[in-house]
Amino acid sequence: MNVFFHTLGCKVNQYETQEMREQLKQNGYIITEDENNADIFVINSCTVTSESDRKTRQCVRHYKKKHPESTVVLTGCMPQSFPEMAEELTEADIVLGNKNNKLLVSSLNEYFSAPCRVLHLEQHQSGESLVSSGISDFEERTRATLKIEDGCDRFCSYCIIPKARGRVRWKSIEDIKQEVSALAQNGFREIVLVGINLSAYGKGSELNLADAVFAVSENEKIERIRLGSLEPDHITDELIEKLAECKKLCPQFHISLQSGCDKILKKMNRHYTSNEYFNLCEKLRKEFKDCTLTTDIMVGFPHENDEDFEITKVFAQKVGFEKIHIFPYSRRSGTVADRMDGQIQKNVKAQRVHELSTVAERIRNDFLNAQIGKTLSVLIETRQNDGMYLGYTPNYTPVKVNSEVKIGEIANVEIYSTEDDFCIGR
Repeated sequence: MNVFFHTLGCKVNQYETQEMREQLKQNGYIITEDENNADIFVINSCTVTSESDRKTRQCVRHYKKKHPESTVVLTGCMPQSFPEMAEELTEADIVLGNKNNKLLVSSLNEYFSAPCRVLHLEQHQSGESLVSSGISDFEERTRATLKIEDGCDRFCSYCIIPKARGRVRWKSIEDIKQEVSALAQNGFREIVLVGINLSAYGKGSELNLADAVFAVSENEKIERIRLGSLEPDHITDELIEKLAECKKLCPQFHISLQSGCDKILKKMNRHYTSNEYFNLCEKLRKEFKDCTLTTDIMVGFPHENDEDFEITKVFAQKVGFEKIHIFPYSRRSGTVADRMDGQIQKNVKAQRVHELSTVAERIRNDFLNAQIGKTLSVLIETRQNDGMYLGYTPNYTPVKVNSEVKIGEIANVEIYSTEDDFCIGR
């Protein structure tokens, strides 16, 4: 039987989709990228915002309406966080929480043996371990994403993730090495380590994130290691010094900020101040040559006035982020922030997104233009419609190459121009 996947949300979800793909293939199923050729649809959902839930419901209903004879599976964070909502989505024949992804094959067998709705929605428990079947491939990619941590203990006031993902837990060093070995055997030269709260890797033990990085770097076939999104309050001076010793670690750090205003950070229940965050950025740039820093900033959080927003705007310019993901605060039922007064009007949030985007774009353009004249190491990833090749430098600068190169190779590229959000080189 042919299976089509639709993945919503973060890189952790993408990793878990790959896990499910491999489980199915090992049991005789065929993965298809053509929905018109599919017998089974698996929707791996996100629930970080109410809009995410809306998209999930839309996907489930779309596939069932368009392919009424198919089997529709809903899994991921939405049913994990809101099982009642998922149960009411009757177009889904099988409903699994992200804790029960490993039951996908047995759930399909259960459904086909006695066609009646199958529900497996088990809540996360404190103290549970990270259960993972692991992956050996990352289909249609030149870099592989490897989940080494799950769960979060931070309880930010706007966030549902601790409910969706449970508490911090992590993969053993031996399991990481084994999975990296399988990926390296399949030709991957770059590994991206990801988690829900990646910088909390090893919490409660003598291990930390650097130990996981060095475990990956031991494999001679792996040339680059990249880190997914990080939380600032777990990144100590000792961790930075240890990470800097790994020559394969790419000098690109995405460290979630959310706000540059201390008043708003406190209301968000973030566990750092803007000054602590700035000092962290300075340390990273000191330790890592050609380091780039990217971030997330949320505008329009409850009680954020014009002065608070201006403080965030000035702070973003002070740090000089090479790229900023900017988004308006979105109310998420089940969170503390959803119950707060002082909610900001939609048009005000939209204006703040526009203003901060203008600042971010100017910083970004200055950074890209500063690359002109340099020769950079680029991992070639795809061929574009215009015939050029797209790849990324160690610090994740996107580069288009107008020369003949091979996808998957690392090439030295001379930068001579910029265009849109890319450097152009040969």
